[in-house]
Amino acid sequence: MRYVIFPQALRRMIPPLGNEFITLLKDTSLVAIIGFEELFRRGQLIVAQNYRSFEIFASVALVYLVLTLLSSQAFSWIERWMNPVERARAKAAPPLNPVSASGDHLS
Repeated sequence: MRYVIFPQALRRMIPPLGNEFITLLKDTSLVAIIGFEELFRRGQLIVAQNYRSFEIFASVALVYLVLTLLSSQAFSWIERWMNPVERARAKAAPPLNPVSASGDHLS
């Protein structure tokens, strides 16, 4: 069961878990309204100190964008890595346009 069922179940769980993680990351800005101190709330406090709202909120948005892009790329890589069909296809795929030693294309 550990070697058959769990790898298949884990492979099926990765996409929804990745989506849920990214949704939670995006929803942390909503938690700032409740009062939990996090990135967006910290941005609000900095704006209250120096009144430079555009620069602060633009940098907060950029941080959220970077975190979201990195996490989505990481989960995409994990999904591809755990997919045995894609791994077998990547190992068996020949080069697209091999070039001979003289520089001529082999066709």
